[in-house]
Amino acid sequence: MRQTKKDELVEKALGVFYQNGFHATGMDRLVAETGISKTSMYKHFNSKDDLILAALELRDRLFRDWMVQRIEALASAPADRILALFDVLGEWFDSPDFKGCMFIKASAEFPDAAHPIRRQSAAHKRLIQSYIRDLARQAGLNDPDRIARQMMLLKEGAIIAAHVTRSDTAAHDAKEAARQLLSA
Repeated sequence: MRQTKKDELVEKALGVFYQNGFHATGMDRLVAETGISKTSMYKHFNSKDDLILAALELRDRLFRDWMVQRIEALASAPADRILALFDVLGEWFDSPDFKGCMFIKASAEFPDAAHPIRRQSAAHKRLIQSYIRDLARQAGLNDPDRIARQMMLLKEGAIIAAHVTRSDTAAHDAKEAARQLLSA
């Protein structure tokens, strides 16, 4: 499918926001780094927040698609897929493009729980938690909701450790903790 000018703008803005943050990225910087004029940006988006929401929507889709594909490539059994989540995180953390979680960053920059950007960030996390809960159900584990919540805590903690402290064991450590929770 042919990429539209709007799609191109969102894709380029996603990269700029991920690299520099949301508040630190003004419209002038977006123009400079994307090569797309302010007029064109405002033709497609009423505000910078609308562009941020579109970029987060794209990031959500790209990240979850990649994550699920990688998990499914690494494991076939549902319980093994839960553990493979942490292997996939390790791949992400080892990527030269890893700059932390865009949704955690968005939540930090937009702390009002009612703000649409904060709500979209929370929705991303809920979708991943739902995926883990579905795997736990498929695996026949007791209390899939609890398992999903616990795995999300491990996942989010690993992301923070990998980003903030540059821990090179975050994914592995989280996987070992997940293994113990699943065997309990």
